[in-house]
Amino acid sequence: MLRLHLGPADLCRVRFGDRLHPVGTALLAGQWLRDPTVAAMAPTLAERAAALESTGAAQAATAILRHLLPARGRLPDFVTPFAGVESVAAGLEAIQATPARRVRAEVGAAYADVTATPLRRRFAAADPEMLDLFGGAVRTWFDAVLAPHWSDLVSAYRQQVTCASQRLAQHGLASLFAGLHPAIRWREPVLEVRTWWDGDLPGTGHGLILLPSPLAGPRPRVLVEPDRPILLVYPALMPPRAATAEGDPLGRLLGATRALVLRELATAGGMTTTVLSRAVGISLSSASEHATALRATGLVASEREGGAVRHHLTALGANLLRGLPGDSSKAGPSPAQEAGWPPALP
Repeated sequence: MLRLHLGPADLCRVRFGDRLHPVGTALLAGQWLRDPTVAAMAPTLAERAAALESTGAAQAATAILRHLLPARGRLPDFVTPFAGVESVAAGLEAIQATPARRVRAEVGAAYADVTATPLRRRFAAADPEMLDLFGGAVRTWFDAVLAPHWSDLVSAYRQQVTCASQRLAQHGLASLFAGLHPAIRWREPVLEVRTWWDGDLPGTGHGLILLPSPLAGPRPRVLVEPDRPILLVYPALMPPRAATAEGDPLGRLLGATRALVLRELATAGGMTTTVLSRAVGISLSSASEHATALRATGLVASEREGGAVRHHLTALGANLLRGLPGDSSKAGPSPAQEAGWPPALP
């Protein structure tokens, strides 16, 4: 358990990252898409990675990354840098600029339980040629696996940030922390995080940056560096279809999130508010608000079931979906339900 003792200066600067980090996301995805829980949260990406990693340049890139980086657990911090969020090239430049002393220390620690090989020794020694080889593998893997879906990942990320920001504005900081992930717990003034390492650390005085990602792995990731904000990357369920209002007729009519709510109710044949919030990747209060709005238009009906409220499509809602291209009211569990979110932590 990592315990972050956050002071007033940190708590006044809690915010979300401006965007997903291309290189950081690629390295976490490369490490974790093999994990069934993570694969269930991003099934399209997992299928694409499995298909491409067995042939051609993507196969070679995968082999290099899996050989140089731990298969599980904590990655060397320098390979997921703060800088370089603008592009893959900028992220790789930030990695290349890491002082050799830091590379040696962090890679050496990561290799504590793995077999030494010539390539690993050269990587741990900050050999420039090995860093170039590593960077080329990251670029190839990103282009082959993530690039075709990057706009969807960015759109889903923005939706997560919007929902969490609304929770912060409506219910305060404690509610925000409580809704991030089961492995994150707020016990004022300590933020407890079940991550890959243990310890007690003071805040840096520069705040806390939150970054939700379906590719983070089964546990949150924490990056702490002097004179920088603490970075907390946590697993977050993204909508199975990251539809945008611009390219979706139903999204233009209802809004992208409300359209996703309606589609999830169609595929599942009815959900409680809690299950609906997890399936769409929004807060409990937001799911309730969307269901209430859809009920007011006659598209959804709700009934109390013990202490919960279950929502399902009406005939009008089903007819609306049938009349749109690419939609279906065929029942069946969503990827989120099949994955059993939230996942059990190893």
